[in-house]
Amino acid sequence: MADKTSRAQYGSDIMAKMLHALDIDYVAVNPGSTYRGLHDSIVNYLGNKKPEMILCNHEGIAVAFAHGYAKVTGKPAVAIVHDTVGLLHCTLQIYNAFLDKAPIIILGGAGPMATEKRRPGIDWTHTTLVQGNAVRDFVKWDDQPASLAGVPDSLIRAYQIAATNPEGPVYVAFDVETQEETLTGEITLPDVKRYSMPSPPQADEDAINRVAKLLVKARNPVVIAGRTGRNPEAVEHLAALAELLALPVVDNGTFNLPGTHPLNLTGAARDLLKKADVVLALDINDMQGALSTTETQDRASTRLLVPEGCQVVHIAQSHAAAKSWPASYFKLMPVDIPVSADTAVALPLLTAACERLLTKAKRAELKERFDGFKAEHDAIRQRWQAAAKADQKNSPISISWLASQLWDIIKDEDWAMVNGNFGGWSRRLWDGEAPYRYAGGGGLASGIGHSLGAAMAHLPKNRLCIDFQSDGDLMYSPSALWTAAHHKIPLLVVMNNNHSYYNSEAHQHAMAVARGRPVENQGIGTRIEDPYVDYAAVARSFGVWGVGPVENPADLRKALKEAVKVVKQEKTLALVDVVTQTQPRGLGVG
Repeated sequence: MADKTSRAQYGSDIMAKMLHALDIDYVAVNPGSTYRGLHDSIVNYLGNKKPEMILCNHEGIAVAFAHGYAKVTGKPAVAIVHDTVGLLHCTLQIYNAFLDKAPIIILGGAGPMATEKRRPGIDWTHTTLVQGNAVRDFVKWDDQPASLAGVPDSLIRAYQIAATNPEGPVYVAFDVETQEETLTGEITLPDVKRYSMPSPPQADEDAINRVAKLLVKARNPVVIAGRTGRNPEAVEHLAALAELLALPVVDNGTFNLPGTHPLNLTGAARDLLKKADVVLALDINDMQGALSTTETQDRASTRLLVPEGCQVVHIAQSHAAAKSWPASYFKLMPVDIPVSADTAVALPLLTAACERLLTKAKRAELKERFDGFKAEHDAIRQRWQAAAKADQKNSPISISWLASQLWDIIKDEDWAMVNGNFGGWSRRLWDGEAPYRYAGGGGLASGIGHSLGAAMAHLPKNRLCIDFQSDGDLMYSPSALWTAAHHKIPLLVVMNNNHSYYNSEAHQHAMAVARGRPVENQGIGTRIEDPYVDYAAVARSFGVWGVGPVENPADLRKALKEAVKVVKQEKTLALVDVVTQTQPRGLGVG
């Protein structure tokens, strides 16, 4: 049934009603005059309910909030930005969402496009032709409907495009005149239920059978899994396939199999790839990075890990996300059997095809292989546990010991990492993993905003959300802490305070070594010191709880325990400023 909106008085009321119909929970905003009409409609026409406004102090935080929320819920989230100037503020965060394939809808005010409607000065400098050009190269789609009649179609299409695999951000700008247009009659809105999402693409049956034959015949197969773990169903199907064929699974930077699963052999990735005869890649963006190793000092010294003759299979839809401006399509690599499909759909078909090919003798062989991988997996886990324990007295505090101590405190909680993974140590040391427990990260200058959005998405489940927050990253947008206080968002922020933009410091170290120059100067232009930042005091200044800096390992457990108590009981953000050791780049989970 179409929705007749008889109470609507203005064009922006129709826009707000469409957001409500699309089941948008929140809109993250930094206020601006060019969407004052839509702002009023959300607050006064809808009563600030579905969507509810989340006030941010920078458009970049607003977009990062939507990014985090979308990653947890799996459905598009909305940020609203102020015209051209607000859009330019958040281009980095939109780009982060594009790289992360996050389904977000960014709405902006525009115009007035009719020149006779513009006030002298400001309306001219805030108007661009066409506004979406600023981000067109790193969004999936953009639009600027020229009339109110075009608004419902534009918003429905934006939702569909953002949420269709491979997901990504879209941008829609609304002319202020359209927003503030007075309605002269009843408006009929489309029934959004009739605009459902398309079904996921199916794998070619012949290709699936060819892959099955390769995997069953292989002596040393390896699975490299990328974004597959975003879909809980795909995780279950991956586990079923791996267990059927005793396949070692290597995570490519994201959650796929729990770290405790006996076939998660991420810690042995290089050794496995060096002897692989078949590689099954799932949802990998950068195939070269997944199959190669590169020396930091020399960009040209990329060395392929897999032996010559290794057969490569790739099941993904990443090719559909390629754009001309950002080179996020990565180096073109040879793939023997490329399969364009949603892995959640393809994996159960592949498992069934492999099952049909297994003989009794092959099953016995696979049982022996499974036992061998389980023993190797257990040995790796034991080495990691021993390494963390050996680091317990280090000061500054080691990240491995930090992760270990926090795990002892939260192991009986329903927890979720909403930013970071303690340099890979949570995957190494923690148990009870599930797809929803890892939201990934927000990208440069987005960690805290992403964490707040993800924590808000977990709020109905009352989960303990954890942000492993880099110090340099927080310096970009510390005012996000105010948003947490104002909207009462429970979040445990554990600072990775190494007093440095350490990624750059590691590069400076590599350059100095390669060129025979003094490594003592690597901190110039990269160290956050003289003065040091008191992040606990920063947190308190924005109205949330903070403790630290914690430098002595003996003080760590008490601070973490108290912070967890605050988050759980007071339902607010608590920040623990931990002074940490620097660590080598590229540790990941392996």
